[in-house]
Amino acid sequence: MLSVLLLLVLSAGSIQGGVENRPPGGTVSPLELGLEKKASAKFRQKRQLDSFSSMPDGKLQWVKWEGFLPHGIVSIYNKYEKRTDYICKVRCRAGFYNPSKGPYCHYPDQKEHRSSSFQVLVNEDSFETLEWKEGFYGSVPKNSIRTCSSQELFVGKNKYGLGMVYPKDKCFYLPWKGKQYWYKWHYEVLTQLKAESNVISDVKYKPDLTKIIKLPPMTIRVSVIDNYSCRPVSKKVKLSEKMTNKRQWDTSSLFRSRQRTTFRAGIPIIMEGNVGVTTERSFQSSTGETVTDEELHSVKEKLTVPPNHRCRVEMVGFMFKVDIPYSARLTRSYEDGETRSAALSGVYHGVQTGQVWGKRDRCEPLAKPRPCLKTE
Repeated sequence: MLSVLLLLVLSAGSIQGGVENRPPGGTVSPLELGLEKKASAKFRQKRQLDSFSSMPDGKLQWVKWEGFLPHGIVSIYNKYEKRTDYICKVRCRAGFYNPSKGPYCHYPDQKEHRSSSFQVLVNEDSFETLEWKEGFYGSVPKNSIRTCSSQELFVGKNKYGLGMVYPKDKCFYLPWKGKQYWYKWHYEVLTQLKAESNVISDVKYKPDLTKIIKLPPMTIRVSVIDNYSCRPVSKKVKLSEKMTNKRQWDTSSLFRSRQRTTFRAGIPIIMEGNVGVTTERSFQSSTGETVTDEELHSVKEKLTVPPNHRCRVEMVGFMFKVDIPYSARLTRSYEDGETRSAALSGVYHGVQTGQVWGKRDRCEPLAKPRPCLKTE
């Protein structure tokens, strides 16, 4: 009877090749199988209700492995193995890294695999609140940590170690000594307390470290006047164009957020090659997003066009590109009412219109002009 039950369970999963609900080196308890069957219906609805999840946010991010343990790397103490294991992933599959096993991330995919190219989960400055919460039959609690935005795979663990939860298969997968084990219950999922707002304020620029590049002049707008008459023509020409200024506040920390962040900062402006800062303004932007604004520029030129000639007037200008390091304070408010703050640093990148002016080229004779009579 037990073998029949196991056969039915094995045929249900889409990531097969593992051993179902068996402790490494142990066997399946008939009592556990009976309890799982009763729990299945109870937690099928729970999995649907708790399906809200997200990629790491704020100061919790996946970071490429560079050969050393980064500050803030997320870990667990594996009591079964009596060691500290670190959360890693290869593509979308979560697993574990342990220095004693070499520079590899061990992850499940039909069996246990390992790769030297992987990412680790880092909680910079231990800023974000993380919590392991119980799951059953593929259920994932609210705010569970995804490994990829494109797939429903989550960071999980049980008493034997780290692995991944796959709701579609209704189980947790564990990589273990070349094999893949899977468990319908007795696993936990990593969750992150959700932030409801981000504010970056107290922005202080460092003018001594400013880098300004004057870009080459460019033609912005052109006006051409043809005079087919036999008398000089005087014209007033006005050229106008909206120029786009671009501004971006990059952060040197891991901080990234899909939520709109409120910035309270002065805006750097370049005047006669020097940098000034406006009074503080409040605006919203996503981390790393380019903020744009338009500025209208105009030039006026008065010219006299000789008979049977073409005259050309150009609006010419150049842009400044500027990089300015800054320091600031990040404040995050969370769904439980708590507010946390931390120092933040980064670099402001800006592209701004410098100066525009009018340029008159030498007038040229028209091709095939109409002959002028002496009386004209």
